[in-house]
Amino acid sequence: MFKHVARILIGLTFVFSGFVKGIDPWGSAYKFTDYFNAFHMPWITSLAFALGVLLAAAEFFLGVAFLFNFLIRITSWFMLAFMLFFTGLTFVLALTNPVTDCGCFGDALVITNWQTFYKNIVLLALAIFVFMQRKNFAGKNGPLLSTALTGSTMVVYFYLVTYSYNHLPIIDFSPYKVGVNIPDAMKIPENAPKAIYKNEFVYKNLKTGEEKEFAEADIPWKDTLNWKFVKAKDAVLVQKGYTPPVHDFRIETPEGEDIKDFFLYDEKYTFIVIASNLQKTNKEGMKRIADLAVAAKAKGYNFIALTSTSPDSFEAFKSETGANFDFFNTDEITLKTIVRSNPGMIVLKKGTILKKYHFNDIPKPEQLDEELN
Repeated sequence: MFKHVARILIGLTFVFSGFVKGIDPWGSAYKFTDYFNAFHMPWITSLAFALGVLLAAAEFFLGVAFLFNFLIRITSWFMLAFMLFFTGLTFVLALTNPVTDCGCFGDALVITNWQTFYKNIVLLALAIFVFMQRKNFAGKNGPLLSTALTGSTMVVYFYLVTYSYNHLPIIDFSPYKVGVNIPDAMKIPENAPKAIYKNEFVYKNLKTGEEKEFAEADIPWKDTLNWKFVKAKDAVLVQKGYTPPVHDFRIETPEGEDIKDFFLYDEKYTFIVIASNLQKTNKEGMKRIADLAVAAKAKGYNFIALTSTSPDSFEAFKSETGANFDFFNTDEITLKTIVRSNPGMIVLKKGTILKKYHFNDIPKPEQLDEELN
């Protein structure tokens, strides 16, 4: 009985992990890029997208295979090897903490590196048990049914991954999902826990010449005959404080002024084009957006673009694509979080996100009223 419980628990975990990452392929690619940069491996970032998709697909397949009891004698070997590798890797990540969010469940469930390691310890134990029992997993309904269920599920999975790549994730786990009010999502509750830091100070003993570190509560600041202040060490974070879901959203002019409030509290519709990097922006998609901008601006709506690219490139890009609207700057990571498309677009009213678009789904000018209604 327990062998089936272990098999199903592992299967459900892997299906969930592979699914939430699979339907957000660009999110997985960004997380791989974060790890490559943290480990000083920028030369391999070009493979981030492919590796993200392959890892998610491998997880989902192993999860489905375990759920449907598909070739357990074989797939249990792959599951055990998978868990041995990633348990070791997550132990290293927990010790070094190169990236605070492990990304193992995408944006759907954010856990720390240590939580990931403990989770993997449990899964590894279950994987070992299933592996030891692998010869006792005879399919009750025969291999044909488990093969059919596994194969059909994988076909649906790859359809959803392809759809999410060509449009937007079918489920949006980002803090900028439709319905979110950005100003509200940036607020910090009054009773929210605050960050706690450990401050240490270095003092020199005037008699012995020895330097000693003191905690803030123990500094000998009154004993000037024996101790002399040398320096304050960098504060060490002991406990993280509350971080609001949206915390890095800015709309900066070329002069560096943050003007986000002008758009977030406006009662008119505000169209915001998201182009994280103009050098990589799909030009045809931007031309479709430019056509929509003419119709939207004619109705008096706000229409702007946000990018991380230097303002020096704005005019050349606008001339090439016909994007006749103002461009402002925002952090690249924030832009990639807002929408998984370059370019993409969101529609706001009084700070609330009403619509999100991939560049493949930009409405035509004559569809504008229908979209807003």
